[in-house]
Amino acid sequence: MSRSARVAPTCTSLLLALALTACGGGGGGGSAHGSPGAPGVGDPYFPKAGNGGYDVTHYDLDLAHDPDHLTGTATISARATQDLSAFDLDLKGLDVDGVTVDGQGARWSRAGQELTVRPRDGLDEGETFRVTVRYSGTPGTITDPDGSEEGWLRTADGALALGEPTGSMAWFPGNHHPSDKASYEVTVSVPEGLRAVSNGELVSERSAGGRTAFTWRTAEPMATHVVTVAVGDYDIRRSSTADGLPVYVAVDPSLAGTSRKVLSGIPGIIEWAADTFGPYPFSSTGAIVDRAGDAGYALETQNRPVFPGVPDTGLLVHELAHQWYGNSVTPKTWRDMWLNEGFATYAEWLWQEEHGGDSAQETFDALYDHGERTYEDLWSFPPAKPTSAAHLSNSPVYQRGAMVLHKVRQAVGDDTFRALLRGWAAAHRHGNADTADFTAYVEKLAPGKDFDGIWADWLYGNGKPAHV
Repeated sequence: MSRSARVAPTCTSLLLALALTACGGGGGGGSAHGSPGAPGVGDPYFPKAGNGGYDVTHYDLDLAHDPDHLTGTATISARATQDLSAFDLDLKGLDVDGVTVDGQGARWSRAGQELTVRPRDGLDEGETFRVTVRYSGTPGTITDPDGSEEGWLRTADGALALGEPTGSMAWFPGNHHPSDKASYEVTVSVPEGLRAVSNGELVSERSAGGRTAFTWRTAEPMATHVVTVAVGDYDIRRSSTADGLPVYVAVDPSLAGTSRKVLSGIPGIIEWAADTFGPYPFSSTGAIVDRAGDAGYALETQNRPVFPGVPDTGLLVHELAHQWYGNSVTPKTWRDMWLNEGFATYAEWLWQEEHGGDSAQETFDALYDHGERTYEDLWSFPPAKPTSAAHLSNSPVYQRGAMVLHKVRQAVGDDTFRALLRGWAAAHRHGNADTADFTAYVEKLAPGKDFDGIWADWLYGNGKPAHV
């Protein structure tokens, strides 16, 4: 990793002998107490993602975007969960220009995606602190184990930042694991004539010196992988739902006409989803629609999902359903991905069922009988046990995850299942949950039912279950 120009000349000789001693940044003195926080949370698929020893409460990101260059200051508010002599932030690439903790210069070092920070005097368990990182450089892309690209993606007129599962570390330092959610304020300065769109609500827009700065605020907790920044020459549309929820849509001008009809359906989808899943969990909604070549997939970025090209209604329903299942109720680890995708896929089934399409039972039966024709890997692994990080977005997680929910619906009946959809979203609103939490919730909701066969055959079982 490249280092700041502030690194002392003696660092090279010291690194071999003192591999864990930071050479960057300012500030010395003091005797730190405690122990270093873990350089990862031990996720089963991304063990180095996230960090131990602290919990982030707020990110304040101040970014300046120019073609192929990003300058940033990240101020991260957090609480120590142990006595800390040092802690890590995830940051891949980019050059660190300086680090402070509570305004005092801190020592730091780089190793792979880990930025290790050593506060001057250490931190006590329960202590709140603010770490500020100044950084710059050319942000890059990260290739997932499944071959898709994320991170800071260059577009014809700007950039698009996508983070699932680990791409956000390509453009800001943080605790990049879904188990640590926080509020955000993101300010992005861009050349005048472009727009910068992010999550939450636009709270200010200021132009000076040939540049415009856009500040976006997200008060509700958000995981780092669903944070986004989109820079481009967007066509902006503002509206609201019947309940007054702001709808902010940013569309590439080349798609403005062809996208208008489907995107005008956002208020209606949100109202249907709120009736089905419970109150909308955030303070605004909308979408970002870029050209098809700008990204290889749609993503449920919080408040404002991103689409490469004009989505159809089914995909729009899917990504908006994620605002409940995935963004508000967020998985504890990436092994629990089916709780995101199974629910969002089943939301598509419900939408079809209630809007003149196939019933969910018909969709289930067709998938069971002929699903291999469309999804060759449908029965290759159970939804709760993806075989590797490369398979987290494969069809068993999505389609078979939805089939688990349909089997639960068959077992409990429609009325209880509707209560389950709303109750699950309410029980873990703005929190985290895993598969064990879900199975326990279902069993408590319907104590007279036996779910052992569903869990064993459909959720955890290998191969194609018997169709009973």
